[in-house]
Amino acid sequence: MATQRYHAEQWQTHAQKLTRLAPLYVISGNEELLHIEASDALRAAAKRLGYDERQRIDLDAQADWSEVTEACQSLSLFGGQRLVELSLPTGRPGRTGGEHLQTLGPQLVDRDDITVLVLLPHLNQSALKAKWAQALQKNAVWIEAPQIRRAQLPQWIQKRLDQQQQRCDHDTALWLSDQVEGHLLAAHQEILKLGLLYPTGTLSLEQVQEAVLNVARYNVFDLRDALLNGNRVRALRIVQGLEAEGVALPLVLWVISEEVRLLAELSAARQAGQSLQPILRAYRVFGPRQKLLEQALQRSRPQVWTQGVAHAYDIDQAIKGYPVAQRLSNPWAEIQRLCIHIAQATA
Repeated sequence: MATQRYHAEQWQTHAQKLTRLAPLYVISGNEELLHIEASDALRAAAKRLGYDERQRIDLDAQADWSEVTEACQSLSLFGGQRLVELSLPTGRPGRTGGEHLQTLGPQLVDRDDITVLVLLPHLNQSALKAKWAQALQKNAVWIEAPQIRRAQLPQWIQKRLDQQQQRCDHDTALWLSDQVEGHLLAAHQEILKLGLLYPTGTLSLEQVQEAVLNVARYNVFDLRDALLNGNRVRALRIVQGLEAEGVALPLVLWVISEEVRLLAELSAARQAGQSLQPILRAYRVFGPRQKLLEQALQRSRPQVWTQGVAHAYDIDQAIKGYPVAQRLSNPWAEIQRLCIHIAQATA
């Protein structure tokens, strides 16, 4: 069958109109904000359509993939509909995982009680030619969350402002895109701030500058560098400062989880004897940050990063109001625990 394909932002509108879910969805891409929004749109549609169970399985090349088969073949505990999420942050399922993904579509053809969502990073042309990726493209609704290029960001900012009934000219949007250094989630955070500070209508450059340049003492990207340097004391001080200054918790988690996912992918590539350079180029990582990442990889065990990805997901669930067993109920406190885990691993 022909694959249905959507851009992540187009998908959000489409998901609101769904009257039933397809058996299989894939969300692929490295733009964290769009990935989160697309996933949340599907979860919201599932909830609206009566799906009363949700299961998530975090996977990599070394995972026990039989858990996937069991989840897809078993019946709901309560006789209802289930949403099963398969997260593969490295995009590398390995031979066993690839075989499971190839059979996933046919397993679900005659099922109306389960929908499977596969969460992937961006897959390059080589990865898309793999048999498992070809099978997913054939059988799944494919939602792409591509990176918004720096040159596209001003237009994206204007579009997002329009959604909250605010406007700005191109020069103002260009200035804001420069301030956030191309980071989409940071731009999103500033746009939400503008919606809180100012009424609907046109925003002047002066208004935007006043809101954005009221900068905090602590910077989320300083936190990233402290973690990669293994500086646990500084990392905890920054987290506490960000909390005290009211910085949005999802933004802090995004910075940490983005780095951990990248390290997990780099670690998997290194274990497979592959070059790290294509991955670093794909993530637009150069200079000092590249050096920090390479040093962190040398100082830590590979499982640290896959564990960190799962930990970050648990914190995301807590932020959304879904407490996770054996995790603290305060997401800020749990972020501190994650930071200690990462910094100690790289110390």
